[in-house]
Parts: sequence; structure tokens; C-alpha cells
Amino acid sequence: MSEAPRRRRGLLFALFVGSALVAGALFAWGHARYQAFVDGPLSGIEAGDSLFVERGDSFQRVLAKLREAGVRDGHELEWRLLARRLGAAGRLQVGEYALEPGISASELLLRMRDGKVIRHRFTIVEGWNIRELRAALARAEPLGQASPRLDDAALMEALGRPGVHPEGRFLPETYLYTRGDTDLDLLRRAGEALERALGAAWEDRAPDLPLQSPEEALILASIIEKETGIAAERGEIAGVFVRRLQAGMRLQTDPTVIYGIGSAYDGNIRRRDLLADTPYNTYTRDGLPPTPIAMAGVEALRAATRPEPGDTLYFVAVGDGSGRHVFSRTYAEHSAAVREYVRRYRERHGAASQ
Repeated sequence: MSEAPRRRRGLLFALFVGSALVAGALFAWGHARYQAFVDGPLSGIEAGDSLFVERGDSFQRVLAKLREAGVRDGHELEWRLLARRLGAAGRLQVGEYALEPGISASELLLRMRDGKVIRHRFTIVEGWNIRELRAALARAEPLGQASPRLDDAALMEALGRPGVHPEGRFLPETYLYTRGDTDLDLLRRAGEALERALGAAWEDRAPDLPLQSPEEALILASIIEKETGIAAERGEIAGVFVRRLQAGMRLQTDPTVIYGIGSAYDGNIRRRDLLADTPYNTYTRDGLPPTPIAMAGVEALRAATRPEPGDTLYFVAVGDGSGRHVFSRTYAEHSAAVREYVRRYRERHGAASQ
């Protein structure tokens, strides 16, 4: 073989080796870059950022939302390759996802594949009335608002409970929801939870209660809820009310009077208020008021259906700011407790004004 062909073959071999080395280097560089994209922290993310995948969003649209959120890492091809590798391609679930500083592309795609969405919290507070509940719902974010234009009657109709008074129909507890849920979704769940809790309490009720139905138990529970915030007193207060009902005595409980006053209540209850007859004034009317007066929790429901035994018929606040009550068997004992309450109240408020 002549010198020229040998040189040509040597040159071709050198070119081949060089090309292979360059290709290998490029592959190694590309693989390292891809792995850095796959496992490294995404840039441009700040605490509190999130991504909302809506129904009908394509993968390209989701990626565009990531870009809008500030994420610049990875080409679309890299994202698609990773999504296919993780089994996330075509399986991104609707919902809101946390974009936490330090999260990787793999972690984010797995969350979206598995539907690990952000869950927000909303708490219905024991003792709230329906006005307070609706006001709190209107302030809740990012809860969707479907009911602000509905009055109470229309609200209950939208919840599938036409003709039912809304007071006391929603169980106080903390509910988790996701972006896209509405206030009606949350109220529907809270209403179902109340029915379950009330049904369980009624099923386990004490014998010989002066209550004719779960509805009456709910009304009594709502009064107990408003009378005390001290868990240890609920059963004893329930016992007082049950014994008064059994004896044919009026309940004479201030929270029902306040509820009857409605939005006109200014924080003070006066003698004229106790004498002004409304359907909710238990000083002027026998028995229970016509509806609950607040949202009653599980413990209040249990107290109403399983009151503590005893012989007390009266109670009044201690007057020391603790929220505790003094319980009495006779009206004379109760009158003495009321006088002591007034004395302590004046001492506390007199000291506060000095």
C-alpha cells in the first residue's frame, strides 16, 4: 500500500477517534447537565410560591405557568423526557402545588403525578352564629366564593336543605380544602359532619331526657355552647337546663335573649331586654327556643344528651374573669351568688379604671 492511502486511512481513523471523543464528551456533558436539572434545586422560586394546574391544562401550559412563576431551568424536551421517565406524562392532576425553595424538577413532577396538592385550613369556631360563619367564609382565601349573593334561605336550598334554618347546622372543627373548592363545598361537608355527630350523640343519649328529638338536643347544645367556654362545666350546665325543663321552669338564659335581639345587640343586656318578648326570650317563654342559637361542637352535643346528674337549678358567673360559674340548688343560694358576682365585677372594673 502506498504512503498516500496509509496517511488517508490514518487521518480518517484520527477523525473517527476525535469525533467519538467529542461525541462522548458532549454526551457526558449533556448527561451531567440533565442530571443536574433532574435532581438539582429549581431556581427562581421564593417561599410561598405555588403552581395551579387547572382542568384541561396541557403539559406545555403547565410548563408555561412554571416559567411565569420564575422557573427557568430545563428545556421543554428535558421536562418531557423526565415526565415520561417518571410516569407523569399525561397524568398531572388538577390542583395547587407548593413551589418550595430547594424543590427539584423530579420532586415537583412526582407531586403533580400523585396529586399531593396544598391543603388549606378553615376552622368553624364553637359558638359562632351563622352571620359570623358566613363573614369568616367570605374572608377565607383561596376558598372560592359561591354564596355571597345568597340569603340564608337560598343558601340552605343550594346545600340541598330547603326550608331548614341555617343556625347550628354546621359542625365546628377544622376542615381542609384545596384551591378550586368553594364555600358551598365546605359548608356541605360541615353540614354532613354535624348530622353524623348529632346522630351519634342522640343514639347514645341518657334515658328519660325531656327532649323529644335530635333537633331539640341540637338546640340545647347550642345554648350550652354559648353559656360556657370551659369544657369541664358543660355537663353540669346541661344538667341544670335539663332539670329546669323537667320541673317546668323557664330556662332564663341570657344567650337566647341576645340571639333574639340580633344585630341590634350592643354588648350589654338590660332589664328591658329580658322583658322584651321574642321567640328566643327564655325569660318570657317556656321551653326551648325555636332553633339553635349557635354552632355547637361535639362536646356540647354530648353534654346535651348525657348531662351530669345533680340537684342544682341555677348558675351564675364567678365574676373573677375566669369564665367559671357558681352552681346553686336554691334561689336563695343563687341570689347570694349573684350578689357576690356583682361585687367582684365592680371591684375588677373599678380597679381597671384607676
